[in-house]
Amino acid sequence: MKIRIAKIFIKYFLVVSFGLLLVGCFKSKKKTPIKETNSVTYPSDVIPFMDEWKILLGDGEHSDDLLKYSKKDFFYVSNDGKTNWVVYKTPNAGITSKTSSNTRTELGQKKHWIPEIGGKLTGTLKVQHVSTSGDARVAASYSVVVGQIHSDEGHENEPIKIFYKKFPRHKKGSVFWNYEINTKGDNSKRWDYSTAVWGNDMSVVGENATSYPKEPIDGIELGEEFSYEINVYKGIMYLTFKSEGHETIKFTKNLLKSDFSTKEDIPQQIWTLYAAIGRDGVERENAYAGEIQYFKQGAYNQTNGKNPEDNIVWYTGSETYNGDIAKQYANGCYSEVWFKEATVGAGTPPKN
Repeated sequence: MKIRIAKIFIKYFLVVSFGLLLVGCFKSKKKTPIKETNSVTYPSDVIPFMDEWKILLGDGEHSDDLLKYSKKDFFYVSNDGKTNWVVYKTPNAGITSKTSSNTRTELGQKKHWIPEIGGKLTGTLKVQHVSTSGDARVAASYSVVVGQIHSDEGHENEPIKIFYKKFPRHKKGSVFWNYEINTKGDNSKRWDYSTAVWGNDMSVVGENATSYPKEPIDGIELGEEFSYEINVYKGIMYLTFKSEGHETIKFTKNLLKSDFSTKEDIPQQIWTLYAAIGRDGVERENAYAGEIQYFKQGAYNQTNGKNPEDNIVWYTGSETYNGDIAKQYANGCYSEVWFKEATVGAGTPPKN
């Protein structure tokens, strides 16, 4: 009898224990959090300096907070099979800033500085597309600005704009940089002096609207990677351009003392390029000294639908499909620039 009672007790104990174990396992599983997966990669995940910037897109949208921010068809991440790249894309016509005729999907630095204090911007990029419509006589046709310094006072001119330009049917394009004078007096007389890095400078144009100059031998192809560094230190701008298979090129430009303060200082390039629009100003003697500046980076499309007969340097007569962005993208009327690396910070002493 005692043995039978003991067996029943043991059986009951095992059943209860097993039941409690199941309940415990069930509760334990319920408490385990389910991991959420987020497949979206944002530009700020690829280039982490985005908290230093605000952005204006080619459709007029702007944002001051770029952490975990992207916009389809304008500012997003793409992978080329090996690397994530931040894409900046903008049509020939959209909505732009109050001081420009050209659309942009471009970062604007929040921090401002003067040349005497300085700053440094770097970028490693490849241009994937420039507008295929335009007037070959116009210096700005088929080009995009991929980095610049912009003044935030006075005439709000630009000590540097870095361009990529490729004519239709050419395999190779040109990289060049422009210095815009900080005009003494009336700013309607301003002009840019253009310097070639690889290929030609801005002044090399076609003889008529549909003819193109000779393709540059040492140019950069669409999709070919290159990098730049703009380093302003104690008022001097130091520029370095690098690309695999090409010579590394360096320049130095004083931003505190003008090279163009008299009519005699105006280069022949300016007399040739700007004569038709009457721009023959001189620069103030101390150039950009003491003037507030900031960096910009991305895709600043230089093509627009304005009539070239009104400005043969900057009005490109490009197709805009009355501002229809989808049609512009479908028909090659846009600029697209990819960056895989970039930095911004303080200017540093130049390296030899």
